[in-house]
Amino acid sequence: MKIKISPEDRKALIEEHKQMRDKRICDRIKAVLMSDDGFDLVTIARVLLLHKETIRTHLEEYMKSQKLKPENGGSYTHLTKAQADALVSHLEQNTYHKVSDICSFVLNTYGVTYTISGMTFWLHREGFAYKFPKKIPAKADSLKQLEFIKVYEVLMNTTPEDEPIEFGDAVHPTIATKVTSGWIKKGINKPISTIASRSRINLFGSLNLETMSVTIGEYETIDSNATAMHFQKLRAKYPNAKTIHLILDNGGYNKSLETMLAAEKYNVKLHFLPPYSPNLNPIERLWKLMNEHARNNVVFKSLKEFKTAIMTFFDVTWPNIAMSMTGRINDNFEKLPAASSI
Repeated sequence: MKIKISPEDRKALIEEHKQMRDKRICDRIKAVLMSDDGFDLVTIARVLLLHKETIRTHLEEYMKSQKLKPENGGSYTHLTKAQADALVSHLEQNTYHKVSDICSFVLNTYGVTYTISGMTFWLHREGFAYKFPKKIPAKADSLKQLEFIKVYEVLMNTTPEDEPIEFGDAVHPTIATKVTSGWIKKGINKPISTIASRSRINLFGSLNLETMSVTIGEYETIDSNATAMHFQKLRAKYPNAKTIHLILDNGGYNKSLETMLAAEKYNVKLHFLPPYSPNLNPIERLWKLMNEHARNNVVFKSLKEFKTAIMTFFDVTWPNIAMSMTGRINDNFEKLPAASSI
């Protein structure tokens, strides 16, 4: 089967193809144009990755009525404008794993039937993609986070210049291989040796966003004693500061009586983040950078080698890259959106 079309029709089809977003209609147009160029059904089907009989049907429908638009899938005529807007809003608030479940929701809610392929096309056209959602703590309170940001802004604007502000946190990196994505040649499954040891080191550190300096220490365990020892490190770092401000999470050892007494001893004023708010602690991003430079896709032969790599990051690497990292580590806090449980 071959089709011959006029130069005017060919020009119109090419122009329509340039403007068309529906891939199915584009395939029909290309089938007609290729047939006009003299290609047979088998060749057209191979190029367009379609079945030969599908191409035959496309060409027959065009010859009979110049039909290009398929009858199934994703058309706005299936849903009214108001229904489509409501569905978009619903999908922005609720996350579905299967397209078939969305089809069921549309049928039960609006009485409209969609095929899976038709709904998939509709979703792509409305700007949806199948990807992982962003995880946030279920107990995070967005209002309390906004209140903290306001308090923090007041602290920044009213604290004397000689009173440093640091963000503190503990981290417990393990020697187990941390496998992450990287650039690998297509078609190759690049193997990386792994170990699953639970051996770890316990670090307590704090970060000054103004100077990008880090105060870090390794401890047998992270508890009130480790926190007090960190206060001592900060006092040595800022010997002339009347008050040192330290922002921490709500860990039990951060609020213990021993910690409070040590804070008073070293003139460290503690400020606490809202519960479940790692997004408000910039030092969390420093831990991620630590992994990128010292741990990701690296196999350590011993705990000693592991410790050396971690501490080399803080002692050598960080001082060299710190001021170039202000775009990633700063107090431009991420504000948590409303989360979905579906």
